[in-house]
Amino acid sequence: MAEDDKISAAASGQHEQKQRDRQTTKQLKKQQAAEKRKARKQNPRPHRGWSERLHLTDINVVDRSTLKRAIAGTVVGNFMEWYDVGVYGYLAVTIGRVFLSDASDAVQRLFSLGVFAVTFVARPLGGVVLGQLGDKIGRQRILAFTLLSMSAATLLIGLLPGYAAVGPLAPILLILLKLIQGFSTGGEYAGASTMVTEYSPDRHRGFFASLLDVGSYLGYAFGAALVSLLEFSISPEAMLAWGWRIPFIIALPLAAIAVYFRAKVQDTPAFRQAQDASAEKTKSQHKSLLDLIRGYWRELLMAFILVAAANTLSYTLTAYMPTYLSGTLHYNTAQANLLSLPVLLMVACCIPITGALSDRFGRKKVLFMGAFTGLCLSLPAFRLLEHETTGAVFGGLVLLAIPVIFFVANLASTLPALFPTASRYGGMGLSYNLAVAVFGGTAPVIMEGLVTATGKSLAPAYWIMFTSTCGLITVLFLAETARRPMPGTLPTVLNRQEARDLVATQDRNPDLDVKTIIKDAEESGVRKTPKKLAAEMMKKLGSNKSTRGTK
Repeated sequence: MAEDDKISAAASGQHEQKQRDRQTTKQLKKQQAAEKRKARKQNPRPHRGWSERLHLTDINVVDRSTLKRAIAGTVVGNFMEWYDVGVYGYLAVTIGRVFLSDASDAVQRLFSLGVFAVTFVARPLGGVVLGQLGDKIGRQRILAFTLLSMSAATLLIGLLPGYAAVGPLAPILLILLKLIQGFSTGGEYAGASTMVTEYSPDRHRGFFASLLDVGSYLGYAFGAALVSLLEFSISPEAMLAWGWRIPFIIALPLAAIAVYFRAKVQDTPAFRQAQDASAEKTKSQHKSLLDLIRGYWRELLMAFILVAAANTLSYTLTAYMPTYLSGTLHYNTAQANLLSLPVLLMVACCIPITGALSDRFGRKKVLFMGAFTGLCLSLPAFRLLEHETTGAVFGGLVLLAIPVIFFVANLASTLPALFPTASRYGGMGLSYNLAVAVFGGTAPVIMEGLVTATGKSLAPAYWIMFTSTCGLITVLFLAETARRPMPGTLPTVLNRQEARDLVATQDRNPDLDVKTIIKDAEESGVRKTPKKLAAEMMKKLGSNKSTRGTK
C-alpha cells in the first residue's frame, strides 16, 4: 500500500510539474510574441518588392561646389533686392522732399512710404508671370532677368530729376520705375528660395535656405550703413541736392558682381529631372494659374498667412523703423539709422542658427516661436521705443528682432516644400508676393496711417499682434517638412555615405515615408515605374535581337 502511495504521489508530482512547464512555456511564448510585436512596431517589415524600395540610384547626392555656387548666386540677388529696400527706407524722408517738395512734411512722408508700397502692387503680377515662366523654362533664366531689371531700375532712380526740375513728372517717373522694380522683384525671392531648397540636402535644408535671408539683411544693413555714412559726411543741404543719388548709382557695380555669381548657377537637379521626364508628362504637369489655385488653394492660403505675419514684423523692423524713429519719435535721422544698424547685423548673424534649429527640432516649432514672440513682445517693444534714452530704444528694436529671427529664417525652407516641383516657383511667386503686397510692403503705410489717425504711437504694436495671431493659428495646421524630401522629388543627401545610410535604414527612418516618396516621384516622372522599366527592357531586348538577326 505504501508503495502504491509513493507511485501515486510521484505521478501527481510529475503531472503538476508538467502543468508548471506548460504554463512556463505559454508565458515564454507570450513574452516572445510581445517582443516580436514590439520589434515589428519599432522596425517595420521592409518592403518586399524591388520597385517598392529606395536604392542608391534613387538618392540625389549634392555636389558641394555646385551647392556653393547656387547659394552664392541666390544670396547676392537677395542682397541686391534688400539693398534697394534699405536705401529707399532710410532715404524715405529725403525722397519725399526731393520728389514732392511743395507738400507738408506729413504728406511728404506718406508720399514716400506710398511709393514704397507701390512697388509691392506690381509684385504679385511679377510673381505670377515670372513664377509660371520659371516652372516652364527654368529657374536660372528668370533669376538672371530679375537681377538685371532690378538693378537697372535702381540705377535710373538715382538719375531721376527732382520736382524742382520737372514738376509733377518727377513723382510719376519715380512711381513707374518702382513698379518695374516691383515686377522684377516679384520673381526674385520666390525663384531664389525655390532654387536653394531644391539644391539643398534634406537634413540641412533649413540651414542652407536661411542663408538666403542672411543676404537680405546684410544687403539692407549695407544700404543703411552707406546712407548713414553719407549723412555724417556731407551737409543736409548737399544730401538733399545730390547725396541721396549715390546709393542708387552704386547699384550698378554691385549688380555686375551679382550677375557674375548668378551666371555660374545651373538649373536645379529637381527641375532638370522633371524636364527629362517625357515631354508629354512634363507638359501635363505644368499648371496654369487657375489650375494652381484650384489644386493648391490650401497651401497657397497657408503660405499667404505665414508670409503676411512674418513680413509685417520684418518690414516694421527694416522699412518702417527709420520713419517711425525720426518722424513719430523725432529722433535725428542719422541717429535713427545707427540705432537700427547693429540690430540688423544681429538678425543676419542669428538667422543661420534658427535655420539649423529647424533642421533639428522641426520647422513648426521654430515658426511657432516666431509667431508667439511676435504676439508677446511687440507691445513691450513699442513701449520701450517711446522712451527717450538710447538704451531703451535699442532694447525695443532688439525685442522686435527676436520674432523676425525665428520667423523669417524659416520661410525659405518651409514655403517651397508646400508645392511639387512643377508648380513650386509659381505657387511661391503667387502666395509670397500677394502677401507681401497686401501686408508686408504696405506695413509702413498702414502703421503710419494708424499713428496719424489715432494719435497713439503704440498703434503699430496692435497691428503686429493681429498678424502674429493669424500666423500662430496657421502654424498649427502646417505639415512638418524638416528632414523630408521635397514633394515630388527623391531624397537629397550631402555625401555618398549619407546616401548608403539612408538606404540601409529606410525601413525604420521616421522621416521617410518610402511608399509616398516613390509614388510621388513616379507620378512626377523623376522615377520610372516598374511597368515603364519592363517596357524599356523589352524594347531593349527586341532591339538586341533585331541587331543579331541583321548580323
